[in-house]
Amino acid sequence: MKVLIVNQSEVRRLLPMRECMDVMAETLAAVERGEAILPLRPVLRMPEKEGALGMMPSYLRNIDAVGLKVITVFHGNHGTKYDSHQGAVLLFETTHGQLLSIMDASSITAIRTAAVSGVATKLLARKDAKSLAILGSGVQATTHMSAMVESNGITTARVWSRNADHARHFAERESRRYGIPVVAAESVEEAVRDIDIICTTTGAREPILKGEWISPGTHINAVGSSIAIARELDADAMRKSRLFVDRRESTLNEGGDFLLARQEGVIKDDHILGEIGELLLEKVEGRRSDDDITLFKSLGLSVEDLASAHYIYKKATESGAGTSVELGGERVDD
Repeated sequence: MKVLIVNQSEVRRLLPMRECMDVMAETLAAVERGEAILPLRPVLRMPEKEGALGMMPSYLRNIDAVGLKVITVFHGNHGTKYDSHQGAVLLFETTHGQLLSIMDASSITAIRTAAVSGVATKLLARKDAKSLAILGSGVQATTHMSAMVESNGITTARVWSRNADHARHFAERESRRYGIPVVAAESVEEAVRDIDIICTTTGAREPILKGEWISPGTHINAVGSSIAIARELDADAMRKSRLFVDRRESTLNEGGDFLLARQEGVIKDDHILGEIGELLLEKVEGRRSDDDITLFKSLGLSVEDLASAHYIYKKATESGAGTSVELGGERVDD
């Protein structure tokens, strides 16, 4: 059995942001149509380490693909040479169950997460939204910059990071990349005041974004927190927002931004107005007015990794990309 290995640079080349946004829109619509199986992710935590191992299996009927992402999450890697999310996506065929491909999970995670935020932004942000604030300056901040340029054609941006040098470097690099002014802000409040779109991409455990700083009409993509005990937004920000999620079940079990605000009695379960798939199929109402504050709480779904891997595999086999290795897999009789 030959297995295709696709490394980080090849993933980036084969999964450009615009194409990934299209793949993610179709995938989230497929979830809403009942064409997916995606159990909640089991997470193995290491008490003596500030890290975890997450396992995310899924099946997509619309593309007849099954797979698994295995990934470590070490938020302490922010600011180091290591990604905070590292691992592999395994893609299998569904006739005999053979392994088709092993792909770098860090790059898939970074691209598909931002691509989903891009889809949400196209659905929920004001059509004239052109200014962006990014909180965080790591891998997700970089891919979200790309997604926001693709989704709304932003013309100006601000960035904030706990490390001011990282924020300045990010601002200089992204300004050159996109030919627009990107400014490093000294505080979160300075970054988000009078901004159209906010992306939170930090490893914060306690709120960094306050509701009082958010202007009417803003759209927010809350991305950084993916566990029940951490949040980037305070309860007031959650209360003021029209909330949409990638999946209700995930949010009710893993969404710290939502769960902690609910625990404080500020919101209830019905504060979740819909899933992105429901918006795509026009089953729920999104933005109602230019003054609405809309919020997409992203937790990441295994089907997003699976659909990305399937798309990459098709392009790689057509173009001859990747490295094919022999692993076995055929029956061996004793």
